[in-house]
Amino acid sequence: MSRGTGSRAAGWLRHAAAAFVVAGMALLAACGERAPRAATPVASAATVEQGRAIYNFRCYFCHGYSGDAKTLATSYLDPKPRDFRATRAQDLSRAAMIAAIRNGKSGTAMKGFTGILSEAEMAAVADFVRDEFMDKQAGNTRYHSKENGWPDHERNAVAFPFARGELAIDTPWEQLTPDQRKGMRLFRSTCITCHDHGKVNDPGKVWESRPVSFPRDAYCTSCHQNVPRSAPEGAAHPVRPATHTFSAPDGSVPVRSPTRPEAQLAANYVVHDTPPVLVAATAQELRGERLFQKNCAFCHAGDGTSKGWIGSFLEPHPRDLTSAVEMKGMTGERILRAIGEGLPGTSMPAWKSVMPASDIEAVAAYISRAFHPVPGIASGQ
Repeated sequence: MSRGTGSRAAGWLRHAAAAFVVAGMALLAACGERAPRAATPVASAATVEQGRAIYNFRCYFCHGYSGDAKTLATSYLDPKPRDFRATRAQDLSRAAMIAAIRNGKSGTAMKGFTGILSEAEMAAVADFVRDEFMDKQAGNTRYHSKENGWPDHERNAVAFPFARGELAIDTPWEQLTPDQRKGMRLFRSTCITCHDHGKVNDPGKVWESRPVSFPRDAYCTSCHQNVPRSAPEGAAHPVRPATHTFSAPDGSVPVRSPTRPEAQLAANYVVHDTPPVLVAATAQELRGERLFQKNCAFCHAGDGTSKGWIGSFLEPHPRDLTSAVEMKGMTGERILRAIGEGLPGTSMPAWKSVMPASDIEAVAAYISRAFHPVPGIASGQ
């Protein structure tokens, strides 16, 4: 091949390659015109409000009222719940969000809500999160409202920087202004019961995973207010009657109180956080008691009823270990398997990688002794 022929061939190849690229770009553009990217549907105001109500009942515990995942639960979870305020809508599709709500996310604490929420309700939650947190960067519903038992909450403003994480709660005293010192005192005496994992400079050890405080407006509707235990209608908490019945300290005479003193507001849950007293317990049962109260009472409550603060939020509810109805058909083999393997579709995790078999047997022995007899569970020494 001559030099001139080679140059002409090379030029032809360059033109052909350029033409191929241009044709390919035109083909891609044409395909794009024929199959445009589907736009996210605009949710109605009613749908967003429905999603808000569901979110405020089922999702805030991990993701936070403001969608920023700054919650007590977040401090214990790995990986952390998603911070919706830091997530751009274009980076997380509506379809992916609905799928996560429907099926959960493997390897995380995000559970699926199939059988709990309808498809329309799942879509409403996704639409609310996208509208409120991802698009508007808004703050959602205020919790500290008059309706929730917080009249004139703004009077506590000096403590807000500590509750919001703007100031670390372990800031040296000498570095605080006089107003900040007042806020620190107020925060530590009152606010810390709920905001106990605010911003800190030195987090130290992870705190024990037990509920250490209870809400002022206690929602224990299962046995203190004569309301059947069930999920609230829609997504809002049920309306409580004007007067409430509480047992006397010795458990004998019911006491009716129309005013509900502060001590009684928390007492609804405290009673369920108190374990039964065992008489002449074996060494295995006592070991099981320590293990249960440290690990299981968080959901099942100290008295085994699952009517504590955390258990009231879980769907399906943890098993009431004292109920003859819920324990019907329970056997030693079945309870050991449930503790060891967990229960799919519930919040009951598998403990076989956390506890040795002997500890699982001790927990089962304690349940059988303290809450409800379980056939096939023999207490050891």
